[in-house]
Amino acid sequence: MRRIASSRWALGLLIVVLTGCADSPMVLQGNVDTLQKEQSALARQNQELQNRASSLDRDNQELEKLLAQERQRTKVEQDRAVMLQNQLGTTTSQLATLREENEKTQALAVSMRGRGNVSISPNNSFLRTLPVIPGIEVRRDGDLIRMELPQSRLFEPGTSRLRPDAQELISTVIAEIIRTYPHQMIGVEGNVGADPRGNYAQQDNTQLSTSQAMAVYSLLVSQGRLRSNQVFIAGHGAKHPLVSNATMAGVRRNSRVELVIYPERSG
Repeated sequence: MRRIASSRWALGLLIVVLTGCADSPMVLQGNVDTLQKEQSALARQNQELQNRASSLDRDNQELEKLLAQERQRTKVEQDRAVMLQNQLGTTTSQLATLREENEKTQALAVSMRGRGNVSISPNNSFLRTLPVIPGIEVRRDGDLIRMELPQSRLFEPGTSRLRPDAQELISTVIAEIIRTYPHQMIGVEGNVGADPRGNYAQQDNTQLSTSQAMAVYSLLVSQGRLRSNQVFIAGHGAKHPLVSNATMAGVRRNSRVELVIYPERSG
């Protein structure tokens, strides 16, 4: 009996040992699986972080590009502001000159009204022979002589900026005026055609015609061949058309600067 009991104890111990040896690989395998899962999770997290870093880098590059564009726009606006300030200064100076010339015009009108029926006979040499200037319409208008300079030959479209070849045209006209009417009063009258599409208001037309007359006046006087007290300016806007403004051809004809020779002599 004692021998049987001992055998049973040994068998039980062997079973326990064998059972422990069988459980160890399963535990180890479970631990390995857990570690692999954790490693996979860490790898996914790392990939997500890398993706976010790449996205942030792209966003940063885009922001830098937008910032550069904004700086460029700011520079353009600053340059534009400086240009507008310069234009404002020029316009202010021109307005001061226009006021002075307007006073001269009013004084001349008063003088002419005071003389009453002063006129010049067609037989007078002043009107007997009209000058001939290629490309320039010259016509009588009562006691006046008008030389019609097309706007398209003088200015950039819609502006009072003289074209590069405008000086040559004006110099030709000045030479003829000095040859035939060296002592007469001369009016520089700006006229624009009324756009049939109505793109420009009356005030804009008057300002443009006055600015264009001022540009021609400045060129006439700057050359030193005509005295400043011999020349005056006027801007009529679209109030004195030569033809109908119903077509663009009519608008172009009416857009002009006229050099008007008066019977009055300068002092």
